[in-house]
Amino acid sequence: MSLLATATALLPTISGLLDRVIPDPQAKAQAQVELLRLQQDGAFRELDAALQTSLAQAKINEIEAQSQSGWQAGWRPLAGYVCVGGLAYEFLLRPLLPWVLTVAGVQGVPPLPSLDDVLFELLFGMLGLGALRTADRWKRVSAITK
Repeated sequence: MSLLATATALLPTISGLLDRVIPDPQAKAQAQVELLRLQQDGAFRELDAALQTSLAQAKINEIEAQSQSGWQAGWRPLAGYVCVGGLAYEFLLRPLLPWVLTVAGVQGVPPLPSLDDVLFELLFGMLGLGALRTADRWKRVSAITK
């Protein structure tokens, strides 16, 4: 549980304690305002930390994409090529190769192994086709900040 969620859950309890500890309505109101201000400061710190993390990751991605090294800049395209190669194997080569070999007269062609168990998970993950991104698009939330 995050600090913000804990503070929000404890707010009614703390407010109830203020009613008992501070009998003066003016002082009690001042204490409640201070409590709410502290809660807001915590919320803004948590949001700022998440924003800074996202900005740092975006900067790393930008630097990786601009790199001239094939090991840094090329890993994302290579992963895409592997996925496309897997799709080509699964839907073209695996069904057609045994047929072509049988037509060519080769006897006893064993069935080729399938990649179908994990191929679509890899494809959906690489293309960002998860449910969360779809929900973001419905809400018109942009994943890219300008």
